[in-house]
Amino acid sequence: MPPIYPSTALKNQQREIKKLADTQLVYITENGRGIYVFRSDEVLSGVVSDAVEKALYEQRLSDDLAESRDDFDSGRYFTSRESLMDAVNAKRQARA
Repeated sequence: MPPIYPSTALKNQQREIKKLADTQLVYITENGRGIYVFRSDEVLSGVVSDAVEKALYEQRLSDDLAESRDDFDSGRYFTSRESLMDAVNAKRQARA
């Protein structure tokens, strides 16, 4: 969890906050309300990259789940390991 400091820390702990902001997000609250975020450009870039990667992963997972539901609803599934392996072998032979 990222560190959260009170607004008074900007006056009393400037060096610590600046040092942390070089490597991670630092949150500042004022009387327990409102949050200000301090960070370096590199940290922001990393946070954005992580968010994009997570969103893409979630979209791929959602697409795969929808496809698997469609396969099941359409009867494209196997009830035994043997029938699955037969289908895999047939597909491999068709590509060869």
